[in-house]
Amino acid sequence: MIILGVDPGIADTGWGLIEKNARGQVFHIAHGSIKTPKTSGLADRLASLYNDLILIIDKYQPQVAAIEELFFSKNVKTALIVGQARGVILLALKNKKLSITEFKPNQVKQAVAAYGQAGKLQVQKMVKLLLNLKEIPRPDDAADALALAICLSAIKKYGQ
Repeated sequence: MIILGVDPGIADTGWGLIEKNARGQVFHIAHGSIKTPKTSGLADRLASLYNDLILIIDKYQPQVAAIEELFFSKNVKTALIVGQARGVILLALKNKKLSITEFKPNQVKQAVAAYGQAGKLQVQKMVKLLLNLKEIPRPDDAADALALAICLSAIKKYGQ
């Protein structure tokens, strides 16, 4: 089963793909970040995010996806924009008929680092370890997306 993790953002949306085999082992496939230019208008940035995510889904053919829930932000404007990016991501996942699971940040930290209040570096190091990577995945958003995929792999049975 191929699992896509997506860490929503408007400037950078992290994505990561892993495969879970019948024995429950997980393997890294690919990861990266969809960047949208700050000089473009919001509608253009959202369209670019949607189109790039569709290309990734078409290329790797995941069956399921994990996305981070929107957490409370003190900056309302930022939260609204990230919420719009998240909506576009959900639309792309739904249009490609992926099963979608949403996680709170502390759920991802608990699944990956065994501690719901783990720091960013601790989660990144665990992603590196769990996926047997030579380095911590970069950019940070991609490491977060891989952590989301790992979190989903922990609850998703093979073949579902």
